[in-house]
Amino acid sequence: MLTVDFDRLGLAHGERLLDLGCGGGRHAFEAMRRGGRVTALDYSAAELKDVGGVAAAMIESAETTIESWAGAVNGDALDLPFPDAAFDRIICSEVLEHIWDDERAIRQLVRVLRPGGRLAVTVPTRWPERVSWALNWRYHDTPGGHVRIYRQHELEQSLESAGLFLRGSHHAHAFHSPYWWLKNICGLDNPDALPVRKYHDFLAMLIEKNPPWGIRLERALDPVLGKSLVIYTEKVTPAMAKYGKVSSAAF
Repeated sequence: MLTVDFDRLGLAHGERLLDLGCGGGRHAFEAMRRGGRVTALDYSAAELKDVGGVAAAMIESAETTIESWAGAVNGDALDLPFPDAAFDRIICSEVLEHIWDDERAIRQLVRVLRPGGRLAVTVPTRWPERVSWALNWRYHDTPGGHVRIYRQHELEQSLESAGLFLRGSHHAHAFHSPYWWLKNICGLDNPDALPVRKYHDFLAMLIEKNPPWGIRLERALDPVLGKSLVIYTEKVTPAMAKYGKVSSAAF
C-alpha cells in the first residue's frame, strides 16, 4: 500500500533514492522494483533489520538486483549521516508529524537532495487527524506520537522556505481514516475489539484483492476523507533561483 505516486516522483532507473523514516519499507521496496538505488533510513534498528531481510529476499528471488540496494541506515532525521546532494529522489512519508523540530528535518532533507532532485513528503491530513486527536488523547500525547497537525499551506511554506519548488499535491487512503477513528474509540491498545477487527479485515481484503470498485470509490473519497496529504517538490537549482521559475516539463 503506497502513499507516494512514483510516477509523480519521477524515479528513473539507477537514481539514488532515500526513504527517510522507512518503517516497514513499503516505499523502499517499490523503488527497488523500479530500478532505483535505495537507501532506507529509520530511527528504529528493529524496523531496519526486517527491511534488510526483505530486501535480501527480493534480491535472492531475482525480483530486483543487488545494485538496487544501497543499504539500511540507523539514523536521525535531524542530523542525516550523508554528504550534501547525495540523493536524486527522497521520500519522507508520515515522519514530520513526529518531530518537534520539523524545520530542521526539512533543511536536512533539502541538504542531501541534489539540485533539481525531487522530494515527496506525506503527513496526516488535517481534519481526519483532528478527529483522531479529539477522540483519544493517547493518540498524540504519548512517546513517539504525533506532535502537530499540519495545515497544508503552512507545510508548503516551510518547504518553499527551505529551497523547494512545489510540484503538486493530493490526498490518499480515504478508507484508512475510519479505521483510526474506530481504534481511538475502542482503545489504541485493543486491536481485538470487534469493530476494529472487522474493519481491519475489510482493509486487508482491499489490499489483497484490489477490486476495481474499491479503487474507484477510494479515489472519489480521497479529496475529502484521505488520511494522508502528499506534497511533491523539486529542489531549487541556480537557474531556478535566478529566474524564479522552472521548465513546465518537470512534472
